[in-house]
Amino acid sequence: MKKPFSRAVLAAGLALAVAAAALAGTALAAGKPTVKAGKRSAAAPLTVAVIGDFPYGLNNADVSESDAAPAFVKRVNADPDVSLVVHVGDIHSGKQVCTQAYDEAIARIFSGFADPLVYTPGDNEWADCHKAAQGGGVYNATTKKVELVMDAAGNPQSFASGNPLANLWLVRQLFFAKAGTTLGKNAMQVDSQATTFDPTHPKDAQFVENVMFEKGGVLFVTVNVPGGSNNDQDPWYVTPVASADQLREAAERNGATARWLNAAFAKAKADKAAGVVVISQADMWDPEKGADHQTGYDVLITALKINVKSFAKPVLMFNGDSHVYRSDNPLSPTATCVLDGATTCVSDYNVHPAIGIDLPNFHRVVVHGSTAPLEFLKLTVDTTRNAPNGDTAFGPFAWERKIQADLIKTA
Repeated sequence: MKKPFSRAVLAAGLALAVAAAALAGTALAAGKPTVKAGKRSAAAPLTVAVIGDFPYGLNNADVSESDAAPAFVKRVNADPDVSLVVHVGDIHSGKQVCTQAYDEAIARIFSGFADPLVYTPGDNEWADCHKAAQGGGVYNATTKKVELVMDAAGNPQSFASGNPLANLWLVRQLFFAKAGTTLGKNAMQVDSQATTFDPTHPKDAQFVENVMFEKGGVLFVTVNVPGGSNNDQDPWYVTPVASADQLREAAERNGATARWLNAAFAKAKADKAAGVVVISQADMWDPEKGADHQTGYDVLITALKINVKSFAKPVLMFNGDSHVYRSDNPLSPTATCVLDGATTCVSDYNVHPAIGIDLPNFHRVVVHGSTAPLEFLKLTVDTTRNAPNGDTAFGPFAWERKIQADLIKTA
């Protein structure tokens, strides 16, 4: 594990995070073209463990999940079928502060996975760190200053006073230290947007967390799409309006995300992949977000819809964010849905501007997270299978919940 960053390194990191253009320096700007067609060969079945919103705590004192995390990792490792792990984001709750020490602790836990671990960041580890509940601050309308949350020693509680860009930089340093290499003891090589990007958009090189790879005959792609409001409807530090840094961050990331999705689907077509798996943290259709927060995802859902329609093969999306297991197709008005704990499930089709389209070749699964019991979703990919779009299978994909009820002791 890395040693704590020096003041000079932190200052340099924050400068790089704020000055996005600097991150896309001359060395990265010479990246290779995104899409390279490869030969399609028969693929062996693949089994993936999908997790998210883990580990969580009700507050900073609640360490029940983080204490159980090493045992949970061992449980996933013990499954003889699993050869890949995917984490869809949020390594702590919105009631826990964003600190370097915590992120380092989770990085150590993640290093215990025997198989490659593909992780995409969630809002709680960067986009929401400015909020007072996470050790950030509150804007004082009278003084026109941000009043930071301090610890007992009088220092800001959160890393870099909760600055989202600095916290994203920290996440990148710890979890994406080597572009194109996953986490896990047996890390694998993937294509990262940091080194494989459209050279006409050199700023896309900063998104080291966006990766794609082909395995089991399908293409997997991750995109950094944080929950809440996609980091553009909740002004940082609750100031009256979004700052220039916030507006620039959202615009650059949304553009890079759309281009990365386009590149992934283009590669899937060129390689004749049997399907595509899209991985992001945000539940972009969560009705609890409200109409104002939904608008932050319009551009990304539009990019997704265009590519799903053009691809015309099964597309499976995994996200977390809303925490409760859900299996549905929010891009079809006639699709059924399953919601954990509910006798009836109301379609998410109408909670976002999806009206007028029907994409039956899409399916979305929200993985369970944030509350006990711990569990992982066991996804199998078998290109000899072509299941109808249903609650637990679709095309080459099939999935089941693996609940680990014994790992967290309850009073």
